[in-house]
Amino acid sequence: MRSYLLHRLWQSAVTLVLATIVVFLGVRALPGDPAAAFAGEERDPVSLAAIRERLGLNDTIVVQYGKFVLGALRGDLGTSTRTGIPVSQMIATGLPVTIELSVLAMLVAIVLGVTTGVVAAVRRGRPAEWFANGLALLGLSVPNFWLGLIAILYLAVGLGLFPASGFVPFGEDPLANLHHLVLPALVLGTGIAAIVMRQTRSAMLESLGADYIRTARAKGASPRAVIGRHALRNSLVVVVTVVGLQLGILISGAVVTERIFGLPGFGKMTIDAVFQRDYPVIQGVVLLTATAYILINFLVDIAYSLIDPRIRVAGAQT
Repeated sequence: MRSYLLHRLWQSAVTLVLATIVVFLGVRALPGDPAAAFAGEERDPVSLAAIRERLGLNDTIVVQYGKFVLGALRGDLGTSTRTGIPVSQMIATGLPVTIELSVLAMLVAIVLGVTTGVVAAVRRGRPAEWFANGLALLGLSVPNFWLGLIAILYLAVGLGLFPASGFVPFGEDPLANLHHLVLPALVLGTGIAAIVMRQTRSAMLESLGADYIRTARAKGASPRAVIGRHALRNSLVVVVTVVGLQLGILISGAVVTERIFGLPGFGKMTIDAVFQRDYPVIQGVVLLTATAYILINFLVDIAYSLIDPRIRVAGAQT
């Protein structure tokens, strides 16, 4: 187990270093001059030169990258060129909203996706499977922004079951916080639930046709034990893969849902930073997103080893 973890940690560290290089160079490749965007209407050469000097834009790329990495290691992601607020403080304000929304959406996706996937596999060729496949197709086909607007129109405005927009911090009122996030989480989680359902169904069908399932049934194991203890457990590797990848996508891709429901999350801050050429904020946001992907993949690898020890042994030998 130790050698497996060390091997995965080394791979994650190398990937993170490469991610910092890509983030740094990618932000510099954006069109436009951040000094000009920061200067506004005062774009005379003297002002632009002073701004570029203050922002460190006159340094070489190597020096700028070194300052960026050293600051990131200390937790200092710089200061926004537009607001003057530290980037770490801006991220600390917006990221918890996106994380909470993503976690709730993923819970919705797991509950709906795994349940319908198992039912579709066990009831293959029956109305239950057709119904589950229809829901999955609907979830994959309907865009989140359209589903969000329809949910606001009927569930929030029409029936008054949920707030149409706004956000209440969890520390102020936990019930009001959940009340504001339930509808966005349902909207965001439906598409992921469809993906989880399809993958769960495919993995379950493969497991249910395996020899060890026939052996378990021949030994007199109950249908619940066959499905839950044997088939579903051996299908979890695929499910964990999908959930891990989709969680990373949710954290970085909940922009549309946040905009529709007026949530002050990660998405709004990212969009504003891109349009305003705010290099420090863009670097901090993208670096944090890349780090989240790497961390989630590392945790998925650990989950693999816990679900199936054969993966741990094979991974340690590569």
